[in-house]
Amino acid sequence: MADESTTQYDAQTLCDNLAAVEQRIEQACDRAGRSADEVTLIAVSKTHPVEAIEALYEAGHRDFGESYVQEWQDKAAALPKDIVWHFIGHLQSNKAKYIADEVAMVHSVDRKSVMKQLNRRSDERVDVLLQVNIAGQGTKSGVAPDGLIGLLELTRNYPSMRVRGLMTIPPYVENPEENRGHFQNMRELFERAKAWLHENASEDADAFEHLSMGMTGDFEVAIEEGATIVRVGTGIFGQRDYS
Repeated sequence: MADESTTQYDAQTLCDNLAAVEQRIEQACDRAGRSADEVTLIAVSKTHPVEAIEALYEAGHRDFGESYVQEWQDKAAALPKDIVWHFIGHLQSNKAKYIADEVAMVHSVDRKSVMKQLNRRSDERVDVLLQVNIAGQGTKSGVAPDGLIGLLELTRNYPSMRVRGLMTIPPYVENPEENRGHFQNMRELFERAKAWLHENASEDADAFEHLSMGMTGDFEVAIEEGATIVRVGTGIFGQRDYS
C-alpha cells in the first residue's frame, strides 16, 4: 500500500487538484461577470515539501505563498528562480530584512514597526498589501477597519513601500456564505481606501488594485465579491502536517 504522504504529493494528484481549483475560479468569475484573468491564484505551500511545489511548477504554476521566513528561505534556495513568492504570514519586524527585495509581495503589513523595517531594508520598492482584521477576531492580525485610513497615511512616511491593496482572513466557517458579508465589507473598504489615495494625490493610487481574500473553503464567494487574489492551500496540497 502506498504511503499516505506519497499519495498526497503524487504529481498527477497535485496537478488534478490545481486544475479543479482553476476551473472553480473560472466558474465563480463567470457568475460574477468577470474574467478569470483578473484573479491570481496563490498556491499556499507552507509546510509542504519542495517536491510538491516542483510538481506544480512543472505544470506551469508560478505563484506560491509562504508564511515562515526560514522555511521560505530554504525552499527558495532549492527551487527555480522565476517562482513568484508571496509572503502571506504574520511578519515579525526583526524578520522583515530577510524578505525585503526578495519576494514579489508582502501580504500582511499592519503596523508601523514592520513598515519601518521593510523601508529600511529595501533597495527597491516593495509591493505590499495592508492586512485588515475585518471581523475583529482576537486571534487574527490586521488593522481594524476604522484604522485603515490612518495606516494608509502612515505608509506615506515609507517611500520604499508600494501599497498595492488590501488583504484579510475572515473566520473559518463551514458554510462559505457566512463570510459573504465580510467580503462585501472588504470590497467597500477597498473602494474607500482607493478613493482616499486619489483624493490625496498618492503616487500609489493607480497601483492600488488588489483585494486578497478567500481561501480553500470560501474563495468562490470571495471572487464573486471582488477578490483579485485568492490563497488556496488545502484544496491543492491536501491537509498540512505541522508535526
